[in-house]
Amino acid sequence: MTSDAALVVGIVAALLLLGGLFSVVAVRGKRWAESAAEPDVAPEPFAPDPRERPRAAVVVNPTKFDGGTGAVRRQVEAACASAGWAPPLWLETTEDDPGVGQTKQALAEGVEVVIACGGDGTVRTVGETLAGSGTPLGLLPTGTGNLLARNLDTDVTDVPTSMRIALSGRDRPVDVGWVTVVGAHGEERTRPEEQAFLVMAGMGFDAAIMANAPEALKAKVGPIAYAISGLRQLRGQQSRVRLEVDDETVHRRVRTVVVGNCGRLLGGLVLMPDAEVDDGWLDVVSISPKGVVGWAAVAARVISRRRRGHRRVEHWRARSVTIAAETPQPAQLDGDPVGDARELRMRVDPGALLVRVPAEL
Repeated sequence: MTSDAALVVGIVAALLLLGGLFSVVAVRGKRWAESAAEPDVAPEPFAPDPRERPRAAVVVNPTKFDGGTGAVRRQVEAACASAGWAPPLWLETTEDDPGVGQTKQALAEGVEVVIACGGDGTVRTVGETLAGSGTPLGLLPTGTGNLLARNLDTDVTDVPTSMRIALSGRDRPVDVGWVTVVGAHGEERTRPEEQAFLVMAGMGFDAAIMANAPEALKAKVGPIAYAISGLRQLRGQQSRVRLEVDDETVHRRVRTVVVGNCGRLLGGLVLMPDAEVDDGWLDVVSISPKGVVGWAAVAARVISRRRRGHRRVEHWRARSVTIAAETPQPAQLDGDPVGDARELRMRVDPGALLVRVPAEL
């Protein structure tokens, strides 16, 4: 293969993988922007006393809105009024608190549902805080990267649809993955205990992409920054890891190991064909390609949606998983980089979180 051809293969492989496996990109599309416009019809009030109506809380990541949160807030308030709900509790995240304190405040005020309005990181943080509480999580995404909603077959392409589901949908119990991160120097990084993931957590190539996409470049070219970061990482070195999947221990040289609570990616790609969000299992995939040709083969395996098909891709299912690297590796939880780690110790908590899904599903 010529160098030019190899480069093309590498680009295709990186874009295919980055479009799904490393899907933390929250692109605000035209449909979202249009749905956040002013409501056409003023809502009609229902019960005269707001204290007698159900109430929702909305935990909002304001950095997802270039023009401010005013338009989407008015749409949310209109949807609540039209459904006969009290005005929502509006809580914006901050750099110091990405949603934990806001969600705890919502629980203390006894709301009926807590709606996460943000990217996958906001959904993860709110879901982590709600796990075990019995209060459901509603999804109001700000872009196209909401993998939890996609794996729940929930169409959340605009504000009215999302709010209708969040206020009048049914509650579906889903599993929560919990992870203890052991840092580069052996310290346990906890916040203050285990951290949750709802979609996928991993160590290696996938986390390196997140950590090495410059903020300035992301501001200029958006998701292409992740593709550029991925291409720079394609020729990186494999690392030795010890995988403990329940009672089985294996040793491998890998580029990345991903543990999934669900397996569907962006663009219809399926990384873990057996994974279900409520099956009580964690699905594990290790990927160990060599060079751009190997990455192309891995990408082909992902596109084919087959559990087997390339010797560089291995799968396991387990209730508990430990990834222990010989040298510290970048790690991520639902696309959020958590720094270099020596170990990720994970377990599944079946049905720990209620999520609002369409009533007809």
